[in-house]
Amino acid sequence: MQSQAMPANPVPGDVTSAVLAIGRPDFPKVLIDTLRRQAEVGHCMVFALSRAGAARCLLDAGNIPIGGDLGAAYAGQFHESDPNREALFEAEGSAPIVLPQFAPRMYGARYRKIFFQDSGIVDKCATAIWTGDTCFYVNFYRIAAQGRFSAAQRERLEAIAPAIAASVARHFQEAATPDQSLAALFATRPPLSALTPREQDVCRRILAGFSSEAISQALRISLHSTLTYRKRAYERLGISSQNELFAIVLRLLSAPHGLN
Repeated sequence: MQSQAMPANPVPGDVTSAVLAIGRPDFPKVLIDTLRRQAEVGHCMVFALSRAGAARCLLDAGNIPIGGDLGAAYAGQFHESDPNREALFEAEGSAPIVLPQFAPRMYGARYRKIFFQDSGIVDKCATAIWTGDTCFYVNFYRIAAQGRFSAAQRERLEAIAPAIAASVARHFQEAATPDQSLAALFATRPPLSALTPREQDVCRRILAGFSSEAISQALRISLHSTLTYRKRAYERLGISSQNELFAIVLRLLSAPHGLN
């Protein structure tokens, strides 16, 4: 079963909180809360795989008590027998991919016992993104008490996975606070850097979920001025909505050189 390129148009507003948590200590909590809210994910684990063959567990959050042990076991040796390994290493470029749908028969008996039977995991979905020589492999799990993902939940995960994968990669590559990360994007990366400083101020607050009224209060300008700056910024960017603005940021986050 072949891996698939992720949908080109994710539902960005649903994962804004995770994107804005990039670089913060509470990123794992915000991430799992976002995944629970959007698709009732029980547990999330992130691994960094290198083309040289090394593996590390970067994140383990959720409702699996032995998640830490599973992460260590996978990074220690089981990554080499992961049935998704071929699909992961055949992926090209920096576009997020979705891995084949989970089926127990894909896994060897020992792998199945340790990672599914002993842990209570009954289903998983996964996405991955390469940045340079590192693959960020993001796994979403559900345990027996939750049952398997529904078709609607899988569809939702596929919709938000590009933003989740890019956010995870950015978080583990970037130690800056989220505001500094966004500021760097707006200051240095076209087309955002083409905006005036005040237009950037307004757009960054739009991304943070501020209403036009709240932006006016925060910047101490009139509502009319806020709406004018937003209109001008959108015209420069060739967009007409918050979702399109978020899509530009997401594209920059997941670009080959967008994590520097």
